[in-house]
Amino acid sequence: MAEAVGFADSGGLAKLSMARLAERLGCATMSLYRHVATKDDLLVLMLDTAYGEPPFPEAPVDNWRAGLELWTTQLLAVYQRHPWMLQIPTAGPPLEPGQLSWMECGLQMLHATGLSATEKFSVVLLMNGYVHAGTKLSPKALEMPDDNGVSMPQYGRILAELVDAEHFPVLSELITAGVIDAPTDEFVFGLQRVLDGVEVLVNARQGGRTAS
Repeated sequence: MAEAVGFADSGGLAKLSMARLAERLGCATMSLYRHVATKDDLLVLMLDTAYGEPPFPEAPVDNWRAGLELWTTQLLAVYQRHPWMLQIPTAGPPLEPGQLSWMECGLQMLHATGLSATEKFSVVLLMNGYVHAGTKLSPKALEMPDDNGVSMPQYGRILAELVDAEHFPVLSELITAGVIDAPTDEFVFGLQRVLDGVEVLVNARQGGRTAS
């Protein structure tokens, strides 16, 4: 699977085929089919391999928020190393060993929260969904051109030419202030807001005070 992951990392998922992978491995295509029945099966195995090892804590985590921050940032790094992973449709909840290891790790980060088993599971799914969707909001992603060939700095310059204060006064104010040209780390901002929401639930379960 390492060869297949490397192929996708260097050439993208669109160029991956059983024939091209077989050529890279130096074997006949039919020989490859003896090990992997379909390309869909190949993608599942590649995805599980690319996840790698999650950041399992060496000791029980008392600071669940710091633990989840570590978990999400490490998962973000996985997606940034292998951006093709985000192109593979999610068919259902994780079933493969690599993905289950990440889920196990996330659940361990929540052991001292007082949340129920169902709530812990839901929180991990929530965080996983945020990272999956929020990867495009990281500074590294915003610096890269989108499908239309436009990066965030370019987008700011284009907007400056299109937007006038009469029709878009608030947006024009943001452009003038340089907010779009030099955006904050939107991934971290969103992550902190999600964790704020989880913290309200944790405080409620622990009998503490929730944020107003």
